[in-house]
Amino acid sequence: MLRLYDFFRDGGPVMWPLLLLSVFTLTVTLERGWFWLRLLSQEDRVTREVLVAAREDLAKAANIAQQAQFLPIGRFLLAPLQLRHPAPETFRLAMEAAGDKEFVQMRKGDKFLETVVAVAPLLGLLGTVTGLIGTFNNLNIGGGSSPVEASQAAAGIGEALITTATGMIVAILALLIFRVMVTLQAQQMDYFSEVGSELELIYRQFWDESLSEPSFSGSSTSVES
Repeated sequence: MLRLYDFFRDGGPVMWPLLLLSVFTLTVTLERGWFWLRLLSQEDRVTREVLVAAREDLAKAANIAQQAQFLPIGRFLLAPLQLRHPAPETFRLAMEAAGDKEFVQMRKGDKFLETVVAVAPLLGLLGTVTGLIGTFNNLNIGGGSSPVEASQAAAGIGEALITTATGMIVAILALLIFRVMVTLQAQQMDYFSEVGSELELIYRQFWDESLSEPSFSGSSTSVES
């Protein structure tokens, strides 16, 4: 622990904003990790129950989706099911609007991680540059520097590079987390599209009243006696 503190101290003042960025990145990671873990572990069950119930009773399907409102998939499925006798186009629009809203929530934290990926290496480079400036200012250039001063200069340069390494580590970790989140979001978009299409098909097949009414084409004919 003491060695880690010495490492942090040797990095200079720029280590403090890097530490702050790493703490915020860890916080976002834990929050998003819990979000995705809860969603991926339960959404298949909720989807299956809603689709099965929708073939028999829309009110029952809506009740199941309502109980799963803490999940994005529950809110997505509930949006069209809570409408009263909607037209198929209205049914689909309700799902699309709910899906767009959920996708915005799924992207929570993305902008921050993108910022960390861009800023952390620059902060590390800034710390290195300022450290090198301080090291060279302390050198007695042209005054016959002793081997001790040369060793101190080499040590100072090594310490100045600490911030660059730290900034790159923070940026790499943030980038990896960001790419995982983007992949999960893309998978959810495909999943929502598939589930929405299946629910709309069930509604059109079993519950669309306009399809149950017979339609006649042509003019009516009279029977001549």
